[in-house]
Order: sequence, then C-alpha cells, then structure tokens
Amino acid sequence: MTAPFFTQKDPIKYRKGKGLSYRWYDPDKVVLGKRMEEQLRFAVCYWHSFTWPGGDAFGGETFNRPWMHTADEMEGARQKADVAFEMFDLLGVPFFAFHDRDIAPEGASLAESNRNVREIGELFAKKMEKSKVRLLWGTANLFSNRRYMAGAATNPDPEVFAYAAAQVKNVLDLTNELGGANYVLWGGREGYETLLNTDMKRELNQLGRFLNMVVEHKNKIGFKGTILIEPKPKEPTKHQYDFDVASIFGMLKQFGLENEVKINIEQNHAILAGHTFEHELALATALGIFGSIDINRGDYLLGWDTDQFAMNIPEMALACYYIFRAGGFTTGGFNFDAKIRRQSIEPDDLLEAHVASMDACARGLLIAEKMIKDATLDTFVEDRYAGWGGKEGKAILAGKRSLDDLSDYVLKKKLDPQPKSGKQEYLERLLNEYL
Repeated sequence: MTAPFFTQKDPIKYRKGKGLSYRWYDPDKVVLGKRMEEQLRFAVCYWHSFTWPGGDAFGGETFNRPWMHTADEMEGARQKADVAFEMFDLLGVPFFAFHDRDIAPEGASLAESNRNVREIGELFAKKMEKSKVRLLWGTANLFSNRRYMAGAATNPDPEVFAYAAAQVKNVLDLTNELGGANYVLWGGREGYETLLNTDMKRELNQLGRFLNMVVEHKNKIGFKGTILIEPKPKEPTKHQYDFDVASIFGMLKQFGLENEVKINIEQNHAILAGHTFEHELALATALGIFGSIDINRGDYLLGWDTDQFAMNIPEMALACYYIFRAGGFTTGGFNFDAKIRRQSIEPDDLLEAHVASMDACARGLLIAEKMIKDATLDTFVEDRYAGWGGKEGKAILAGKRSLDDLSDYVLKKKLDPQPKSGKQEYLERLLNEYL
C-alpha cells in the first residue's frame, strides 16, 4: 500500500503534545536497573491486529480491511505487511510476532504454502533493515485447516503428524533466519472431544515425540532462541493436554524437556483454566520454566477467549511483581495477543488500544518496582516460613528425618504448635497503598 493506513503521521512519544502519546511508558526510563523498553519488551501480534476481520460466532466481518479483499492473496499479504510495519514504527515497539498463516495465504500444497511464507519472510527481512522492530517469536498455525480437526501432534493419522512437523520446520527455520528470540508451540487442538475415540497414552507419547523433534531441530540449525509452549485449557478442544503451567511442567518432566522448553503464559488462558494470572506466573517462575507473556484481558463473565487489551492496572502490578522479582524476561516479552472490539472499526483504534495497554503495563511495572524495592511483602513471606530455616526444618527437607523421628521429636518436646495469622487483609491493604 502506498498511502498510510493510519491518520497518525508521527511516531508516538512519551508525553509529547496533546495528541496520542504515552503517559507512563517512557522507553528510556530506568526501572529496576534497565530501560523500561528493555524490561517490558513489547511486541505486536500479527494475527489479531492485521488478520482478524472483526467477526465472532454470531456475526461476520466488521473491519473491512483492504488487504482482506484483494483478488491476489499474495498482494493482500504484501499490503498487510506494509500496514504492519507502519504500525510497528508509529508505536515504536521493539518486537512483533506471527503465525505462518497470518502473514501469507495457504497454498494448494505444502510446497506452495512454504513459498508464500518465505516470500513474505524475505519482505520482513528487508523492512526490518529500515525499522527498529525485531521478531519476538514465530509459530505455525496447526489448528485452522480441517486436516487438524483432531489435532496436529496428537492426531490419530501419522501423515497429519508429519505434515505438522514439516510446517513447523519451515517456520522455525524462518524464525531463526529473521533473528527471532523465541519459537512458540501453540496446540490449539492438542486434546480430545470424547474418550470414546481417544487413546490418551498414545496421544501424549506422540506429543512428547513432537516436542523432542522440535528441540532436536532447534539444535541442528543453531537456533539460539527459546522454545516456548503456550498453555490453553479449552476452546475449541474440550480437554487440552496443555491445560495450564502445572500440566505442561508434568509433561515436560515426563519427556525430559524441563530444561529445554519454557512457557508462554496468557492472562485469558489462565482465567479459563480457573487460575489467576499471577498464579500461573508465580508457578512458572517457581518451577524455572517462565519464558514469555501473551498479554491480554479475559472477561470474567464469559467462558471463552475474549482477548481484550489489558487495562487492569492492579492486575498488571501483581503480574509485574511476580515477573520482575524473579529477574524479569530473558528472551521473552509482553506480546499483545489482544483484539480491539469488533465495534472499534477505525484504523486508529488499533493505535489507541496498544498505547493504552502499554501504559497500563508500564504503570504496573512502576508499581512493582516500589513493591520489590520496599520488600515488605517479601519480608513478610520470609518471616512466615522462617522455621524452615532452623535445624529441624532443614533436616526434614534434606531427607534426614523419618516419620518415626518426627513422632519422637514431637513427643519428647511436648510440642503443641499454634496457628499464626496469615494477615491477608493487612497484605491486601498494603497492596492498595502501592497502587
């Protein structure tokens, strides 16, 4: 496209002028020892921002993007890339992310599909030479085509498994060539709808082999990035094998991959799994498998993936607290896996949404900085578990005490331990003071 898609002409800056600007996100502000841009590592997702037409289960397209209606699909893909990089540069984000089927149309064969993806990948490489934006991660769409209706890696047909593997190889290779920081595996249909036609043990073994093949290929091509898995509990598949952080960790341990693969956590998926966002973050960091974030916001009244832009500042503060007290991102970042509402039909609504959510994340980071530096919460938790630092506590955890030993210890000491207050209300009041 030759004409700009957005009415915004100048790059969006921190507190510059009366127009659209960042009020809290200052890329150069040092927070917890790094520039804010380096801490948050924002990324724009290609699929929701440039591929989703604004439809839902009860209504069709509302956005009417020009690249969605070209007679030549590859020409539409090139137009979409023009608009994407126009937006990346206006926002000043350091990263973007894509699925293969977002950036280029599927062909009549895998060879044609791969060529389409490669052509747009080459266009990306040229555009990246003139832009600051880099690739946070790439991934393959292994869920939209009807061949994947019974899963990809977990499909009962080994030919579908092979096709999925070939598709992943192409995108992983391209991600490596574009200097991607990560590669994400998102098993949208890696699960089952009824046990009546399912062999769970077989499917889990297939999934484990698939993951190992991806890691093997990563090492073969010298990809320096991180392999990530994104948990999703349901929708569309009723029973997902990658339900949440805990289930994925168990799977990684089973297949010897706990030191090879990390997790890309999404707020909306955490809610669908019956967890809070901060629960999944805290568990992933505790298990040593935290990798990256798909940042969005779910609707607590709806049981499906609404993917709204994250605007809940208290929630973002807690998320940032658990991320950055554990050291923050390495290869990951905040990827805006979020959709503007289907009534937000003006192109500039995309900019407004990203700016507002980037500001919400930045405010969350600044609040988390206060919480981390003040250390009151950390100190309270440390004091609560202080007994485990004593002689008996250490001996128990070191495996030096049996049930007999502990029974003798309690009877000899005539112990009668009494509960201590968890002070939840005090801690919640303290959290509100930081806000």
